[in-house]
Amino acid sequence: QVQLVESGGGSVQAGGSLRLSCAVSGYTYGTYCMAWFRQAAGKQREWVSSIGSDGKIHYSDAVQDRSTVSQDNAKNTLYLQMNSLKPEDTGMYYCAAARAGYCSSATEWYQYWGQGTQVTVSS
Repeated sequence: QVQLVESGGGSVQAGGSLRLSCAVSGYTYGTYCMAWFRQAAGKQREWVSSIGSDGKIHYSDAVQDRSTVSQDNAKNTLYLQMNSLKPEDTGMYYCAAARAGYCSSATEWYQYWGQGTQVTVSS
């Protein structure tokens, strides 16, 4: 059974940093596409970043240059380092996995989701 468990969220002031983690179990890590999404209150879930099985990483324009995705294959863990946080970064952050080597920004592409971790950025 595939499980994704996020952690690392919290409350920070604007300009601060957070590192989110996604612990993966239930499949051979590194063979699926992995992604981060976020959802602000009252808004649709939006794609933040993704990493394919080939290691290629893509970022949304909203977080480009402020975020870094990395992974520790030995720990089966995906990370999202976010810097220079803004109030508009506030939301629930979700880790997702798709049974495919390449990624999409569409939520429908992903079969597995974590429960989310809350990020709140105050001005």
